[in-house]
This record gives sequence, C-alpha cells and structure tokens, in this order.
Amino acid sequence: MEDGAVAQVRQFNRAVTQRVGALYDSFLSRRRPLGHSRVLWEIGTEGSDVRALRSRLDLDSGYLSRILRTLEDEGLVTVVPSPVDARVRVARLTAAGQDERAEVDARSDEAAAALLAGLTSSQQRRLVAAMATVERLLQASVIEVRVEDPRHRDARYCTAEYFAELTRRFDGGFDAARSLPAGDEELTLPAGLLLVARLHSAPWAAQHSSSTGRSRRR
Repeated sequence: MEDGAVAQVRQFNRAVTQRVGALYDSFLSRRRPLGHSRVLWEIGTEGSDVRALRSRLDLDSGYLSRILRTLEDEGLVTVVPSPVDARVRVARLTAAGQDERAEVDARSDEAAAALLAGLTSSQQRRLVAAMATVERLLQASVIEVRVEDPRHRDARYCTAEYFAELTRRFDGGFDAARSLPAGDEELTLPAGLLLVARLHSAPWAAQHSSSTGRSRRR
C-alpha cells in the first residue's frame, strides 16, 4: 500500500460525510438519520426480503431490526412473513412509506443538484466521472470470488446470463448447442472448476444486470 493512502481515504470519507449531510440526525430534514432513510429507500416500492436487505447494505441483523422497528413505529413499514416461506421476513412500505420514499427521493435529487451547482460544467463532468470510478472500485473491493458447484442455482444463473450476453452481442444470436460443451463433471474438481463472483452475497451477474437495466438512485 502506498504511503499516505490510508490518510487520503480517511480524508475523503470525512469530506463526503460532511458534504452529503451524513453527520446530522435529521437527514434531508426528514426527522431521521441517513441510515433510516437509506433502508426506507432500499426496501423499494415492491418490498424486500429482510435477509437480502441486510446483505445488500452490509448491516448487522440487530441494527437493521432496530431500524425496521423504528420505521414500523412511524407507520412507514410493515414486516411480515413471506407468503412463500414463513421463515423469511419481508419488509414492505405502507402508503405513507411510499409517499415518504418519494419525498426522500426528490430531496436527494435536489441535494445532488445543489452539490453540482457550485461547479463549472467541466468540473461537474470531472466530479461525476470520478464518482463513477470510485463506485466501481469500491464495489470491486468487496466482490468475493470462490469455487462453486456448477449445479448451484447461482452458478446456473451466471451461466445463463453468460449465454444471454453472447446472444445480445452477436448479430445472429448465439446457439449454445453449437459451442464446445462443458458438463457439470468437467466443471467440478479435479477435472475443472467454476468460479462465481458475488457482491453482497448475490451473483455479480445479477448485480450487473440490475445496475444496467434500471436506475438505482440513492
């Protein structure tokens, strides 16, 4: 690690937390801290599995539970068993929660615009490009790559996404049946292996698909 790297990271963190208002108990003047507003936003309009929410935000289960209880007390969120699996809890926004999320979303846009307003057009482009680079590198720093059984659902998903990507890239599509086959036995040690990359416990292919397929503003 280069000299001064840790100090620069810490200085960057201090500048960002101060500039975005993360130091205040009332984030965006909505009577709750940043963490609570972020959880509200991440639950989304369609709801979220609490385990997936915890993994996505890298939050301790106890801390997330306390945040969800606070949001429930405010009448913004309900946490109920999944209709598919009663062992799984699902967080959903109430009507008031939907309205509050929309308000937080709008104020976040205003805050982002205000951050850029004090810069020239050239400086805005440089800052936005630098932010995109920082986001990619931060994601890369937490991606986990490990050997996976080719029969695992994540492995199947990534393989399907790989062939789908090839189909999109070739003008005439891509016929997997005409390619050299690689069966499960050939992708299992000692004959071979299959590596799956995960971000926040989810296959990277899924993360990449969601980030390119729709906007995920924060």
